[in-house]
Amino acid sequence: MINLLYAYGTTGGTSAQGQGGGNPMSLIFMIIAIFAVMYFLMIRPQQRQKRQHQDMLSQVSKGDKVVTTGGLHGTVAGVKDNSLILKIADNVKVEVNRSSISQIVSSKSSRSQTQTQARKSEDKDEESSS
Repeated sequence: MINLLYAYGTTGGTSAQGQGGGNPMSLIFMIIAIFAVMYFLMIRPQQRQKRQHQDMLSQVSKGDKVVTTGGLHGTVAGVKDNSLILKIADNVKVEVNRSSISQIVSSKSSRSQTQTQARKSEDKDEESSS
């Protein structure tokens, strides 16, 4: 049966020589569509992720707990232009590039916001129980 299909494909039906070649505008449209799909699936998300990482690095401040790309966990003890001083243990400080920070585990501002929210919820619980 496969031989019959192969024979029909090579001798029967329309042959490649008999076709007119198609519309060149459809080929150009397909190439543009492929580039658009690649842009929205690959390039744009990468740019967004890079922008978020840059924003995160600009917000690093003293007292934040961070993780480096090498896996070091530490607390920011000092901030310079392009580097940070991490306290990774008692009396152990390491200077790392700002770009080597992969994530902020807990920041000083988020801890204060969390504490403020906890206080507000405690106040509401006390008011509702009174």
